[in-house]
Amino acid sequence: MIEISTSATTTTLVITGDLDLAERDQFPEVAARVVGLRRQLLVIDMCGVTFMDSTGAAFLISLADASRKRGGATVLRGADARDLFVIEICGAMELFRIDPDHRCAHGTLGSGFVQPDGAPAPH
Repeated sequence: MIEISTSATTTTLVITGDLDLAERDQFPEVAARVVGLRRQLLVIDMCGVTFMDSTGAAFLISLADASRKRGGATVLRGADARDLFVIEICGAMELFRIDPDHRCAHGTLGSGFVQPDGAPAPH
């Protein structure tokens, strides 16, 4: 499930469950809504993502690319190491900022957090 909320400057997507090929039918509608909102900052909350494949990554990449083309930025929060790995394999990490301070509702840092030694934190 993908929920969209907005503020004056930010669009936030909260994603729960799988973000994969089986969910791709909803991607065009969500993308159209997000692009239509034209906010400068897109925050993608991935704390509730249970699995993401390359189809899900492509969806996130397309959102980040559209935001960048409008002069905006995209922040990933709560992404775990495997999600970041999929995005990295797709060659698109430069499209995203990673929120190192976000704490998911279950009380842990999103594993997008990088430890001082440069290793991803466990989720």
